[in-house]
Amino acid sequence: MSDDLDEDLGLRPEGRAERRAHRRKTRAKRGFGCFAGLISLMVVGALVAGLVIGFGKGRDALEKVFAAPDYEGTGTSTVTVEISSGQSSQAIADTLEKKGVVKSAKAFERVARDDPRSKKIQANTYTLKKEMSAKAALELLLDTAKSVLVTRFTIPPARTKAEIVDLLQKSKAVKLPAGAAKAAMDRPQTLRLPTFAKGNPEGFLFPGTYDIPKDANANLILRMATARFSKTAGELQLAQTASRKKLDPYQAVIVASIIGAETNRKEDYAKVARVIYNRLQAGKKLQMDSTIHYVVGRSGGVFTSKEQRDTDSPYNTYKYAGLPPTPINSPDKDTLRAALNPAAGGWMYFTLVNLDTGETVFANTGEEHQNNVKKLQTWCAAHPGRCG
Repeated sequence: MSDDLDEDLGLRPEGRAERRAHRRKTRAKRGFGCFAGLISLMVVGALVAGLVIGFGKGRDALEKVFAAPDYEGTGTSTVTVEISSGQSSQAIADTLEKKGVVKSAKAFERVARDDPRSKKIQANTYTLKKEMSAKAALELLLDTAKSVLVTRFTIPPARTKAEIVDLLQKSKAVKLPAGAAKAAMDRPQTLRLPTFAKGNPEGFLFPGTYDIPKDANANLILRMATARFSKTAGELQLAQTASRKKLDPYQAVIVASIIGAETNRKEDYAKVARVIYNRLQAGKKLQMDSTIHYVVGRSGGVFTSKEQRDTDSPYNTYKYAGLPPTPINSPDKDTLRAALNPAAGGWMYFTLVNLDTGETVFANTGEEHQNNVKKLQTWCAAHPGRCG
């Protein structure tokens, strides 16, 4: 803008000088702002580059800043800790913190996350120490020879004594000497069986999970199973209830074992018991495939062959009337209860019709039963290899 124009607009000369100074000051501020912005971008860029190049170191540094509380050393007094089946590493960490083993669950989670061996922690009862470092706690959990207070052994329902011997002998947790399980089973007089068991452990090795003390032998483990049977029988008042219903308690155990072998749905147990008693009272042969499977050593199948049904054995309930001479497996509390308390009904037959759901149907007449058997055969035809 010219000086003449300034004068025409009525501006004073002093105003022109002030404006020039203002423009110089504004340009200086703009220049400094650009320089400061450039410096900021360089700093941020350097930080980003540092994080990209040294991410691992950056993570470690951040973890140190936000470190989880942790003890030092291998701990003080002992404490018993129960690790349940299916617990995640987070759940284990929470348990250890609540028990005072580690200072914080987060500290243990971090140690477990970085050590693949943590996935091998098994359900068990452990002897650990209070106020351990997370790393020391993990190492002791993994050293089962030092930390495991007891070993667990499970007897599934409806297993024969031969199957239980095999499970016990092959148990990697129990670790018995070769042949020890069979030798113990072959000495029934040492197993503290109920008086009505007739000296035979079959049917009296109660299903369940047992906490086995360190250095326990096979005889002690089997005695734990027979002791739990006696305890359960007492709770059910097995002998007294059987007597009131004009049953031999041993026969009640036999019936319970057949129930467990023939169906796996609790809602059907009492109905199956009623079919067994109805057939016995009517003088009909039981014709149970499960009793033949017991003889031929076959499990998991549905049908029996003609050759198998021709087997000459007192367990062949197609050939001989009445109950088999002994239980055919170890019944659990639910099947024992059903044997003592059969459902009311006139059923004479039953059959599975769906192996996936365990659906079982019941019939009063032979004609109804044959129609139900056809339903099973149809299901088997649609599922090759399942009913062999």
